[in-house]
Amino acid sequence: MKRYLFALLVCFPICFSSLVFSQNKNQIILDSIFKTSSEVYFATTITDKNEIHALTRLISIDNVSGLTIYAYANRKQFSHFLDLGYNYSILPHPGSLLKEEDLNMRGKNSKSPITNWNFYPTYEEYIDEMNGFAASYPNICKVVPIGTSVQGRQLLAVKISDSLNIEQGEPEVFLTSSIHGDETTGYVLMLHLIDSLLTGYGQNTRITNLVNNYQIFINPLANPDGTYRGGNNTVAGATRYNANDVDLNRNFPDPKGGPHPDQNAWQTETEAFMRFDSINHFVMSINFHGGEELFNYPWDTWAKLHADDEWLNHVGREYADTVHLYSPIGYFTGPSYSGNGVTNGFAWYEVEGGRQDYTTYFHNGREVTLEISSTGTPPASYLTNYWKYNVRSFLNYIEESSYGINGRVSDSVTNLPILAKVLALGHDKDNSFVYSKLPSGWYFRPINQGTYAFTFSAPGYFSKTITGITASNWNTTRLNVKLVPLSIGFVEDLEHKQTLVYPNPSDGNTKLMIPEGQSQVISVEIFNSLGLLVLTKQLSKSNGSQFCPLDLTSLANGFYLLKMTGGMLTYENRIIIRK
Repeated sequence: MKRYLFALLVCFPICFSSLVFSQNKNQIILDSIFKTSSEVYFATTITDKNEIHALTRLISIDNVSGLTIYAYANRKQFSHFLDLGYNYSILPHPGSLLKEEDLNMRGKNSKSPITNWNFYPTYEEYIDEMNGFAASYPNICKVVPIGTSVQGRQLLAVKISDSLNIEQGEPEVFLTSSIHGDETTGYVLMLHLIDSLLTGYGQNTRITNLVNNYQIFINPLANPDGTYRGGNNTVAGATRYNANDVDLNRNFPDPKGGPHPDQNAWQTETEAFMRFDSINHFVMSINFHGGEELFNYPWDTWAKLHADDEWLNHVGREYADTVHLYSPIGYFTGPSYSGNGVTNGFAWYEVEGGRQDYTTYFHNGREVTLEISSTGTPPASYLTNYWKYNVRSFLNYIEESSYGINGRVSDSVTNLPILAKVLALGHDKDNSFVYSKLPSGWYFRPINQGTYAFTFSAPGYFSKTITGITASNWNTTRLNVKLVPLSIGFVEDLEHKQTLVYPNPSDGNTKLMIPEGQSQVISVEIFNSLGLLVLTKQLSKSNGSQFCPLDLTSLANGFYLLKMTGGMLTYENRIIIRK
């Protein structure tokens, strides 16, 4: 026992000394690396891809190529990384690679007209450009404030539509760029897109159709503090993180990682975009990045596939294949495993707290991450080339929001619009269902080609299930739906050949109205409030009558679910017995 104690006493000072030495060494490394910068860009090598699961919670992974990881970290993050003992290489920061002449910065007072988007604007010029768009085209463009950054810079979007202040039942689409401040290709390309939509209206048939039939929101710069970290007059020195050294694209609530997956408070910018998403009703959205050339779709946080995985891959292939027609060989091919420029996010590398999964899960939207250039901040002279490669795909993506199944949900009595849930039966999962929007009552459900059954439901209304609805890619199936209020006794709804109960509530003596064209024999099942089957009946139509008596007098007072099937008919609704 004494020998073991002696060994422990001898070992303890040695181990403690080793720990102190390691800590001092790490402090020296940190002091050296972060002497002039708040974030570091580096590469490290792993032995198994499963290691990404732990690393993605410590550092901000930028790219994964084979077993090599490229990542960013602030001082705290890099300190934790050093404790793991990985070998690493410090790399030149992507935001500081270019000379000022490569950036071609235009000043606010530049006299030359903007005829070619081959420059990076100063912050003041950017604000002037956004306001100038609205001033020059007030009938189809307005500036929509989103919020402000940590340092007080403006977060702006423009809305482009021929009905700026009227809700006409058109799909809303959101394009946002540079949530990572040193990824600026999309920044300028979104300014270019705004300009093209406005100047092309009335001149170009396709653009005119977009402005007339879509609500297009564009936010060119989501992280102005990161982009202008070197000052308002240059994007040189841009950083990935915001002014608080937080990666905004790891700062959103996550369907798997919870409200704060990065262990940071929600940043000012994050909260602003969360409010913006809540106010609007984006059917589809794009989050533009740089550092790779790739169409990345949900999920980033889960290995399981999105309910609309086939449709998302279809949209990605459309984007990438169109780009390949108008770009040099080798552009937009992504990592070798990706399928030539298109990937499910988790297959590339795991991310928690990303905007893509937040919007898709918590707002029932469809957002993708667009890695648009292999270099985060390319020379300004390259920007027009990226535009030529991608502009048609931008327009394709916007148009996809009106394909699939859409229509208006309204009250069967008043015809007023309803906020309703639209669920694809046997298909939807993980919040992939959508809602109609007020005040129009319109819903938009992009979905892969196929035949579906949809249930429409809303508080205060009988649910309605409609089967045999066919969708085809690049086409629209219009499905308007009227829901019957629970308070109504009898409403004849012939539009979709649905069966209704009369009266409801009742004392148990009821009738079913079965429109022409339905099966002669109807099976009826009644479930109580606990979900237990309490009654079954077979009803037959006779003498050509649409009405069948249904005796429910054996049931006690209460709420029940009535389910009817027959032929192509499927009908479920709540009934009330009140004696």
